Amino acid sequence: MELNLSQFITRLFAAAQAAGIAPAEAACSQNDSFNTRVRRGELESYQVSERISLTLRGQVGGRIGTANTQALTEESIPMLVQGVLDSAALIETDEQDAILPPDEQYAQVCNYSDAVSSATAEQKIALAREMDRNLKSDDARLTPDVCAVISAEETFTLKNTLGLDLSHSSNMICAMASSIARDGDHASVGSGLRWGYGLDALKADEIAAECNKDALLKLEAERMKSGVYPVVIKNTAMADLLTTFCGIFSADNAQKGLSLLAGREGEAIASASVTLTDDPLMPWGMASCPFDREGAATYTKNIIDGGVLKTLLHNRKTAKKAGCKTTGNAAGAGKVAPSNLFIKPGELTLDELLSNLGDGLYLTEVSGLHAGANPISGDFSLLSRGFEIKGGKIVRAVEEFTVAGNFYQLLKDITGVGSDLYFEASPIGSPAVLVKSLSVAGE
Repeated sequence: MELNLSQFITRLFAAAQAAGIAPAEAACSQNDSFNTRVRRGELESYQVSERISLTLRGQVGGRIGTANTQALTEESIPMLVQGVLDSAALIETDEQDAILPPDEQYAQVCNYSDAVSSATAEQKIALAREMDRNLKSDDARLTPDVCAVISAEETFTLKNTLGLDLSHSSNMICAMASSIARDGDHASVGSGLRWGYGLDALKADEIAAECNKDALLKLEAERMKSGVYPVVIKNTAMADLLTTFCGIFSADNAQKGLSLLAGREGEAIASASVTLTDDPLMPWGMASCPFDREGAATYTKNIIDGGVLKTLLHNRKTAKKAGCKTTGNAAGAGKVAPSNLFIKPGELTLDELLSNLGDGLYLTEVSGLHAGANPISGDFSLLSRGFEIKGGKIVRAVEEFTVAGNFYQLLKDITGVGSDLYFEASPIGSPAVLVKSLSVAGE
């Protein structure tokens, strides 16, 4: 028999206590998602899904065991209890996550919109169709491709037998489009994307216009000559790099030898213009939440402040090992992760950054991040797109070149930070940045 969450946890804790599991903790993630695609006027796909996952953690004889289920049924309760008992018996380390009482106070944060939750399937499909119509162009080189609308909602609940009782809900909606530009044997794919907390934030005409412009710019791109260039990295591309290398700021990785930042708090690791912030309390931030996956109260902190490494990101386990307090960045399963992570914006516009660049490269897109980047050493070699800059002005689109460098060195080589902080359907964002030099392999 299916139980509601409150009933399930109450019975689960009673069964755990009877089996000698104390304290016990239940973490439950409930996810609802919607995804629809329109391709060239036709509804191609429509998918609605609901998913629930609950993890029971409990202490048995000084060891913490865990077990998981995707079904809140009576039958799941004894299986979870036995799973905790079995896993605790196999644990061989004393370095374990603790189950603790709640913190004294938690902040208020909102990233749940009634406008998203109330949007109907018909309205979302209509938006996808509207984007598709707007992609049609008088330019014979352009062909509409795919338009998609995606919405997602999560409620995370964390309770334990020591008085912890927390729950937070978040949601968002995203619209994206792609189009194809062809000229003879040459073809390119353009894309446009918007996300937010209501259909009103998703302008079909703007997304389509951005998409078609992107496709045509790529179609007209030429090859870039090899060399070492000063580079302005577009906000979205810098966010992609930060996403790839954000693991270097995890204390868990540092303690395991998977980051070169171990023990370097207080050192200058970036230029003085760089401040890197983790803000779980950001209003309407995609990853905003007043507590982490261990129930620790979250707070805003600068990882890098004026170039100086102030802290790594900790859960309770890594904090205990380091002799400090948790930063509220527990991500579950003993892992550490950022929340809303971003480089603090400066005062320079993109035009001013390009002007300061002079002659060089405006890097707008990087790909191959999984294969072409080493998240430990910081080295990267990535297929890229962008624009050649002469005298601070864009002169031509360029493609099919590789940009190589090292992320640790890149942070030191940032000489200017833009004012255009942007999050592209991700909790990790960045403004554009001006970098002293990167190696380019082209023609």
